[in-house]
Amino acid sequence: MNASPISRGAVTFGLLAAWAVHDLEEMATMERWTRTRVPALRERHPRVPDRVWRRLEAVDGREFATAVGVMGLVVAAASADGYRTGGRSAFYQASLNGFGLHGLVHLAQAAATRGYTPGVVTSPLLVVPFTLWARGRLRRGGVLRTTRPRDMARGLALAGAATAVSHAVARRIRRQDTP
Repeated sequence: MNASPISRGAVTFGLLAAWAVHDLEEMATMERWTRTRVPALRERHPRVPDRVWRRLEAVDGREFATAVGVMGLVVAAASADGYRTGGRSAFYQASLNGFGLHGLVHLAQAAATRGYTPGVVTSPLLVVPFTLWARGRLRRGGVLRTTRPRDMARGLALAGAATAVSHAVARRIRRQDTP
């Protein structure tokens, strides 16, 4: 990437910083949102399987924070790989794409639920703009990979899989902590 070390760091480790701010919003709001909004959503959307609502309600603040910590390791690894490769890393670029797309998912969730959902404030203010900025820097540096729809789907799948694994690991860790 034809950028100064500061720019390279801002583009790659900026992903970790933007993710951290975004997930702080989620951590600060998830427990209360689940407690106050899920009953109304359950009533409004009776076709959603009850197990989905029960699983959502079962995640306490400590488990969610643990999942965020696990996900932080994934994002830190992607950011470090991006830095190491000057932004060329497929893992970093897929993670960046997944981060931006997951911001759009937050916006869609808020629209579908007709209200606030954890992460929706920082999505249009930070997640999506950072992703577009970083992709622009990578493009100008000549290292942005061609992005086809399937590449975007891979990025979103990576974000979804990392989220699922993070929550599974968190559940396992939390179970071990419970006597």
